[in-house]
Amino acid sequence: MTTSSRILCLLTTFVAASAFAQELTSENDERFKKFLERFPKSDLNKDGVLTRDEVRKFNQERRKNQPTRERPVPTHADYKYGQHKLQAFDIWLAKSKDGKPTPLAIYIHGGGFRGGDKRGASSQRFLDAGISFASMNYRLTNGGEFPYPVAMHDSARGLQTIRNNAKKWNIDAKRVACFGGSAGAGISLWLAFHDDLAKPDSDDPIAREWTRILAAATSGGQSTYDMRTFRKWFGVPNLKLHPALVDFYAVKGKKDWESERVLSLMKDASPITHLDKSDKASVFMTYSGTNTPVDENTSEGNWVHHVLLGLKLKEAMDKLGLECTVVDRKKKS
Repeated sequence: MTTSSRILCLLTTFVAASAFAQELTSENDERFKKFLERFPKSDLNKDGVLTRDEVRKFNQERRKNQPTRERPVPTHADYKYGQHKLQAFDIWLAKSKDGKPTPLAIYIHGGGFRGGDKRGASSQRFLDAGISFASMNYRLTNGGEFPYPVAMHDSARGLQTIRNNAKKWNIDAKRVACFGGSAGAGISLWLAFHDDLAKPDSDDPIAREWTRILAAATSGGQSTYDMRTFRKWFGVPNLKLHPALVDFYAVKGKKDWESERVLSLMKDASPITHLDKSDKASVFMTYSGTNTPVDENTSEGNWVHHVLLGLKLKEAMDKLGLECTVVDRKKKS
């Protein structure tokens, strides 16, 4: 088994068990629907629809009388890689039994580029396996203030910052994998395929660090952020626009969607655009409860996490002889 495969096997445990996409509710996700059936009281506002926030608050209440398990304290908490408050990561450095540099797994949170936080990650199993672990924040779109490519470039800068400290932190800069769900999945894939962002001639030593990764693992991930491609793949010309993309591309009005600026950004933001035969990263993608027929009435939270988005990427990677695994955990055998 290759190094990238070993890291992916570990990442798989976490991406499969995590619910990253904040837009999901009991109306468009089977997991939320079953949770509501099992715990009717979790619908806190009694409107018949279970949201992620309601699940979180309900579980917090359930855990109040249960013994708490302390999470490992980060070796470096809120380590800054930029001036903005969200340009920061937490990192836990694994103990190396033989003194050799440890691999690194980076969690990049989801939330439609509009929400989410690095505090949702868990590091213990990675540390137990001798893998250092980082959890990355990045600037959110904030109504279009920080559109594409801010989130991608922020995550790349965070990665470069870690690599710049690799020797001091005993991290193997060559064995780095990224994982996340929804937006975090898209960022991970973008880093996996995009040309190296390193600037070898820069006066900034961090900017000189490379940005390619060994592997990417995703949950409910998007291989494209181009509405033209979404509509083509699903065969639905009138597919609903995902509202998160408005701020992601800083769109000002309907006509802006046909502007050269937005059309160019949609293509460049899509991880699959940057895929070519020179790529070396392995990819593992999981989907759960979203493999349903898509039409113009399908909710945005469903189609944007649809397994077809993984299958299209696998098809493209297979043609190039690159390693890609897609698992639909709700598929009937």
